[in-house]
Amino acid sequence: MVDNYEYKIDSKGRVFIPAPMREELGEVFHVTISDEECINAYSREGWERFQSKVKELPMSKQRLLRPYFSNAKKCELDSQGRFVLPQKLRDRVGIDKEVTVAGMGTLVQFWDTETFRHLNDEETKPENLAKVMDELDF
Repeated sequence: MVDNYEYKIDSKGRVFIPAPMREELGEVFHVTISDEECINAYSREGWERFQSKVKELPMSKQRLLRPYFSNAKKCELDSQGRFVLPQKLRDRVGIDKEVTVAGMGTLVQFWDTETFRHLNDEETKPENLAKVMDELDF
């Protein structure tokens, strides 16, 4: 998934999912914390793959991923393509009124819009892009 969209969160905490991302995420998906200052959303299949990988780990390593599961929430889209972004997760990453919905490969991320703008400004500087391409052997 690629691209990003800016929206306002409505008074009930609902966020709109753009049509191209709805196709990828599906009607039912999971949201949870991220290792960045955002919320990750996984399609049903993506979440099942994640769980399968975790199940293959020894219990001592599975425990390391507890925060991802204890903060996960199953979500469903309403007829208008919206869902309730859990308050607990919004508070954790500072999403109040404006949210940026960004594609990130196989998942969708939800960012506080101002935080995303600053991050995007830094990440898209030519010297940073060149460094990434070099590091990834492109």
